[in-house]
Amino acid sequence: MDSIVDITVSDIMQREVLAVENNWPLDQLARFLTDHQISGAPVIAEDNSLLGVVSLTDIVRHSGTPESHAAEHSTHEYYLHGLEMQVGQNVSRNFHVEEESSVTVQDIMTPMIFEISENASLQEAADTMVKGHIHRLFVTRDGHISGIVTALDILAAVRDQ
Repeated sequence: MDSIVDITVSDIMQREVLAVENNWPLDQLARFLTDHQISGAPVIAEDNSLLGVVSLTDIVRHSGTPESHAAEHSTHEYYLHGLEMQVGQNVSRNFHVEEESSVTVQDIMTPMIFEISENASLQEAADTMVKGHIHRLFVTRDGHISGIVTALDILAAVRDQ
């Protein structure tokens, strides 16, 4: 394998990207994430355009946090620390979503999209994740998702060196 400085996002990205639709109800989202054993996914519109990202944290934050409290923080800061401020570890591990909820993915997703080019270096991907306090980057080509890089993908690349 190449030296770690020669590794690009294209070398480590997952090409199969599991996405969710913005109009899904929360119970469908929770089942999807659990069934695929993933903690988050890109949110797409009916025309396959990228709208944002949604994660288990968003579900827990919605289920256990008054919306008025979220307004006290910037979106990014609240996304990073809101869960820690509101619920303990036991509650976050045992989140629960009511079936037949009228709340959809669009209502709880984070509209901030962190994307990166296939040609970006491993170091650039790691730097973007650290600075953004995020766990996944969407790899894009010509405005469309071509893959995803997670923190675990980066750790695996480092481990294999």
